[in-house]
Amino acid sequence: MNLDFKKCLDRGKIKPFKEGKGLVEKEIGSAERDLKWAKMSFEQQNFKWGTIQAYYSMFHAARALIYSEGYREASHYCLLVALKALFVEKDRLSSQLVDDFHTVMVLRENADYEDDFSSDGAKKALQSAEEFVRQTRNLIGE
Repeated sequence: MNLDFKKCLDRGKIKPFKEGKGLVEKEIGSAERDLKWAKMSFEQQNFKWGTIQAYYSMFHAARALIYSEGYREASHYCLLVALKALFVEKDRLSSQLVDDFHTVMVLRENADYEDDFSSDGAKKALQSAEEFVRQTRNLIGE
């Protein structure tokens, strides 16, 4: 078992969650709605909110993925760890896509907490979110 994943489990930041499978579609719906709002914000040049909404689109898609495996997160970092352990290490998701999730996580934190955002960052976040949601939908449909 991945050591970081085990640490998250031991600290209660990742927990078994058998009810998760019943919430996968709800999370995908949230991801798709947030992605729609991110696109609208970007088109209106509201790059801060576009960045934040794009991240939350990815966040909800990531939750759908780990829910589908019977786990729940209690930490954004441990959600990232779970994606690596449950999907990248099993060759179900590319490491680049999970790296993009991490990049967008940092962009969201900077936008949200530091009021530091840009058009380029929002564009990167939006592109990453579109691909992440698309691939999540494909994985869930397997």
